[in-house]
Amino acid sequence: MYAKNYESREQTPNAPQQPKKTRSLADTLKIYGGAFLLAAAAFFFTYQFVQPAPPDTLTIATGRTDGAYYAFAQQFKKELAKENIELNILETSGSIENIGLLNNGKAQVAFIQSGVVESVNHPALQGLGSLYFEPVWVFVRKGNGIERLNQLQGARIAVGQAGSGTRSVADAILGDNQLDASNVSIFELSGMDAVNAFKQDELDVIFSVGSYNAASVQAMLSEADAELLNFRRATAYAKRLPYLSSMILPEGVVDLHSNIPPQDVALISAAATLVAHNDLHPALNDLLLQISDRLFSQSTLFSEAGQFPSAAFVDFPISSEAQRFYKSGTPFLQRYLPFWAATLLDRLKVMLVPLLALLLPLFKILPPTYRWTVRKKIYKWYDEIQIIDQSANELVTETNLELCLANLDKIEDEVRTVEVPLGYAYELYVLRQHIDLLARQISAHEQVLEKERLSKA
Repeated sequence: MYAKNYESREQTPNAPQQPKKTRSLADTLKIYGGAFLLAAAAFFFTYQFVQPAPPDTLTIATGRTDGAYYAFAQQFKKELAKENIELNILETSGSIENIGLLNNGKAQVAFIQSGVVESVNHPALQGLGSLYFEPVWVFVRKGNGIERLNQLQGARIAVGQAGSGTRSVADAILGDNQLDASNVSIFELSGMDAVNAFKQDELDVIFSVGSYNAASVQAMLSEADAELLNFRRATAYAKRLPYLSSMILPEGVVDLHSNIPPQDVALISAAATLVAHNDLHPALNDLLLQISDRLFSQSTLFSEAGQFPSAAFVDFPISSEAQRFYKSGTPFLQRYLPFWAATLLDRLKVMLVPLLALLLPLFKILPPTYRWTVRKKIYKWYDEIQIIDQSANELVTETNLELCLANLDKIEDEVRTVEVPLGYAYELYVLRQHIDLLARQISAHEQVLEKERLSKA
């Protein structure tokens, strides 16, 4: 009987026992574990839309091994190696061949001379930027009295290899001066091959489009039998061929002691540009632009510091990464983190919005859900207690009251086994007080019945 148990508990105190540790881990796992699984599923789903990591190999199309493109590609190779990216360098005949290699997927990036192709014919290509000016160097044999290109009739002219940017510009300039294979001798020579042929008196004129530092240009500038043609009509050429610019090579800038050149020389110039296939990984776009900035931003003979790399002089649509670079500089993450770490975070940022959209409501819902789950262990007993209370008041008989006390005793034994976090112990002890209070009320009913029975006896 509950009453007897109650009396014994008051009269015979139990020895103090070490309180049991509350075990909320199971409840925590039920609530927060489910949320974790939901977040993990969302993470896995959104990860499918994350762009793959950038490849660790890259192929660039350049030009002849004795040309500036090939030399600059070697510098790119060293810079990319610092980020554990291997650069494969393809020797080519020049810009036209490089365009073909980009289009057929054999190269992902290439040096292209401005003005050699129409961009509308190559929709899969995008420009990263122009890198430096490439003057059109026209060397003629000294003493021939050549002052204008239209005086070259009958001359032996090296116009560069087929498929090169030099050949493209040379054909355009010669054509504007009504010179072609019918009135001049065309030789598909370039670089040091053309220089050697000139020295052996096999050529009268050399067309070369390239950097001032190119080996063939340096060789011809110091060649005693050669002189650099002065483009007196440089402005006119630049107007007729918009991809060309006019500039001045100052007197004596090549060699002050020997005063080379002996006077200011007007030149026309194309631009070396970096072009990529539009499926090049965006992170590699950013990295190539940063390397270009380190290699080409210094002042040179023909450009001011910071003038290159630039979005100007590029024949192809500028990539979105390049537009951002020229507007804002190096991406924020890559200013402070290693390339691989910045790239990883940049790829994962696409996951942040959906994950935050999921996690923020979860963090608001989970605490009240957890509280409800814990309190449910306590409050579920009140249904049974209320039924016992109603039964004891509606049917006041000795048998029914004993049954009610027995049920309360059973409930109390079960409640003693309930474990909740310390923060919810108050509700548990309030429940036990309510059980005790009801037991006292029922015991009082029993005592009334006992007195009535005795008075009748």
